[in-house]
Amino acid sequence: MTLPRLSDALLELDGGVATLTLNRHDVRNALTGTALIDDILTVADWVNHHEDVSALIITGAGSAFSAGGNIKDMAERGGDFAGGVAECAERYRHGIQRIPLALQQVEIPIIAAVNGPAIGAGFDLANMADIRIASEKAKFGETFLNLGIIPGDGGAWFMQRLIGYQQAFELTLSGRIIDANEAKSLGVVLDVVPHNQLLTRAGEIAKRYAAQPPKALRLTKRLMKMAQRMELKDFLDLCATFQGMCHNEPEHLAAVQRMLQK
Repeated sequence: MTLPRLSDALLELDGGVATLTLNRHDVRNALTGTALIDDILTVADWVNHHEDVSALIITGAGSAFSAGGNIKDMAERGGDFAGGVAECAERYRHGIQRIPLALQQVEIPIIAAVNGPAIGAGFDLANMADIRIASEKAKFGETFLNLGIIPGDGGAWFMQRLIGYQQAFELTLSGRIIDANEAKSLGVVLDVVPHNQLLTRAGEIAKRYAAQPPKALRLTKRLMKMAQRMELKDFLDLCATFQGMCHNEPEHLAAVQRMLQK
């Protein structure tokens, strides 16, 4: 399988598990002022078009997962933060806001392996994944207000759905930075592991998912996303249709035969 060409990130594929590594450690994997936005979008589209890929891990190279926005550009009112209100807003819509829209449409499980600080938009990027595994060196901060700006990339939408309105409100309004253990206690991350075991643990989870029947896996993730915005009756109607599709797939019969043989 041919992997897409990326500029500021690395992509590996192993047994149905793709690993995307943000590779701009010189700027702590800042999402603005780099090509990382385009790289993430490229991979999101690529995994949706390749049924042999069944899980995606996102992690960072170097000491940080992602520092979010480039603060030097903010200070100079340059790059993604230049211009008046309309120009700046348009740059958000056609820039960083493409990430949540793209990741929300990814059909396979996304695991964020948070290797270090995930700050601002970097925190929000981690929250766009389905599951987060944190290194003991990870830190998290919804620090936008500290800079006099709002969480403009969708973070306020994702976090409250992840940990509830009250906890999300407190983290967002205080702008405080929390360590990996507090993140686990709040429900931000699923598990905290020693730093040198982070990718091993994320890989174990990803491989378990990738071993599931691939068509049913993608339909199940789609169902879980749609359940968040559908009424129960409409959701059950959709489940019935998806289930009919699954019962007519060869992978279903193969899985049943494996179970019977056990």
